Amino acid sequence: MPKVGMEAPRRAALVQATVAEVGAAGSLDVSVAQIARRAGMSSALAHHYFGSKQRIFSAAMRYILTAYGNSVRARLAVAATPRERVEAIVAASLDAEQFAAQTVSAWLQFYVYAQTEPEAARLLSIYIRRLRSNLVHALKPDFGDAAHDTAEGVAALIDGFYIRHALRGATPDARQMQRIIASYLDGAA
Repeated sequence: MPKVGMEAPRRAALVQATVAEVGAAGSLDVSVAQIARRAGMSSALAHHYFGSKQRIFSAAMRYILTAYGNSVRARLAVAATPRERVEAIVAASLDAEQFAAQTVSAWLQFYVYAQTEPEAARLLSIYIRRLRSNLVHALKPDFGDAAHDTAEGVAALIDGFYIRHALRGATPDARQMQRIIASYLDGAA
């Protein structure tokens, strides 16, 4: 029988262990037992809290998306101009935490997972729509009707930097990536 009041911290530990285990394995081919072991609990307890490996994966994906969303919101809260709003979104997207090895690996695996799992596809769709919406809103004052296309370009650059980093394994230079996006915006204006 689970201890009363322990559900939230144990669920959180399982989610963080999932990100770490998927990141370390570089694939979704990890067992609930591996995840539970990393979290310091039994696989029976993991199944009790989540019911299935798919639900644990979805919870881990939500965790990563929530951390990203919190970073975006914190940066947007101090942005005063439309350009600063774009820069805030870009900075959150290119933050060192987003480029941590286990986070990169987990993101890439979740992209693949979203191709076959409806809940993961839904979460990924929310992320894509929210990124686009935030960018369009920030770009609209300076780009008008071209804000939608410009937002697509910025999002593509962010995704491209991320994929290139994953393939190279080298630590990216966030400032350089931000300068490239700023250059793209200046040229698109």
